Amino acid sequence: MLKLHHLANSRSQRILWLLEELGLDYELVIYPRDPKTKLAPPELKAIHPLGKSPVLEDDGRVLAESGAIIDSVVRRHGQGRLAPAPDSPEYDTYVHWLHHAEGSAMLPFMLSLYVGRLGEAGAPLMPRISSEVKNHLGYISGALGERDYLVGNSFSAADIQMSFVLEAARPTGALESGQSFSNLGAYLERLQARPAYQRATQRGGPLDMSGMRKR
Repeated sequence: MLKLHHLANSRSQRILWLLEELGLDYELVIYPRDPKTKLAPPELKAIHPLGKSPVLEDDGRVLAESGAIIDSVVRRHGQGRLAPAPDSPEYDTYVHWLHHAEGSAMLPFMLSLYVGRLGEAGAPLMPRISSEVKNHLGYISGALGERDYLVGNSFSAADIQMSFVLEAARPTGALESGQSFSNLGAYLERLQARPAYQRATQRGGPLDMSGMRKR
């Protein structure tokens, strides 16, 4: 059986959602964050040397990194669901979004979070960081356009992977109706309306990305 080591209010919400979306049997182990530091508990280091989440155990293998976990689960357990066929024109686009979420898009949001904690000391960097946030949101918004989903206009695991970027962007106000990236706001609402997303939230707890709010 699959076993997901899930850190509350973290990227591993995507893996929980994926497992629910595929209707797989799995065991869920939830780890609370430290109430003061908000960091992961040391118990996670016993599962993976980095002490991070998500971590998925699958048939004796310990997998880390959201994109790699999603790729493995879809290939091994998806039975052709949530990904285009490898020989299809859409497959490279699917792989692109799997990697883009963490490889590029999340960096400016994380910089905004950490640099923002520096207060006035970090203020000179914030205009450049804000510019990069808008740059990435503009790229995603343009790629989505008026379609419902990113890959061939069909829901896929790439949408699950990219959802965390939009969760991070929402507190900034950029996705609200009437704003530049309102199509991304509607896209996120479609994703959150899926029954599997709601089941994952019930089991793993809601995401609170208020630390990403506009500064």
